[in-house]
Amino acid sequence: MIRSAVVEDVPTIIELIRELADYEKALDQAKATEEQLRQALFGEHPAVFALIAEDESTGASVGFALWFRNFSTWTGTHGIHLEDLYVRPSARGGGHGKALLAELARIAVERGYSRLEWSVLDWNEPSIGFYKALGAEPMDEWTVFRLTGEPLRELGAAGAR
Repeated sequence: MIRSAVVEDVPTIIELIRELADYEKALDQAKATEEQLRQALFGEHPAVFALIAEDESTGASVGFALWFRNFSTWTGTHGIHLEDLYVRPSARGGGHGKALLAELARIAVERGYSRLEWSVLDWNEPSIGFYKALGAEPMDEWTVFRLTGEPLRELGAAGAR
């Protein structure tokens, strides 16, 4: 079963985020707090959204998808950027990942969004194979750039002048 997250899911979402970070060998980088996530998801102006995958027999949360809207200047329409998709190892193969992506695709189509896109680590062959089997295509000609920490602060300071 896939459902929209509610505020009571925040501790579970944080736990799942940390499990994902550990899987991606980056647990030390998972610094988000429950309060930050609560504000982002359920504050006055939510900027991100989450879906929860539950095991139908137990009702236990076994995965999540966290996403936000993006915008394509080429199509003039919004899209969905999937920030995180994670299913606990014990629940993999049960269709939860596909169900989460199917719900995101349904939301995109229903709202007239033109895209559903995400990033995947190049070493994560199981996920890459899964995504390709769904019809997703890698964007081979694109490279993701990120500005953080001191370089971000320095550039920000230059922009304030």
